[in-house]
Amino acid sequence: MSDSRLALPLMDSIQRWQGIDAPNAAARHGMKDFEGLIAALEKLRGELVFEDEPSSFEAALTACKEREA
Repeated sequence: MSDSRLALPLMDSIQRWQGIDAPNAAARHGMKDFEGLIAALEKLRGELVFEDEPSSFEAALTACKEREA
């Protein structure tokens, strides 16, 4: 199994900071998923702003509160 371009540096960082190695092939495979996750998040850059979530959260709290009253 070949590692992604991020898997080896990630494993190195984990080993340096936490003192542990990737335990098995499944763990190494899981680290390969980070490359796709980062790419997906980069595509969303600029789509959401910080203010979007709190206003939605506040609206949800208000809606729940009104139903109980």
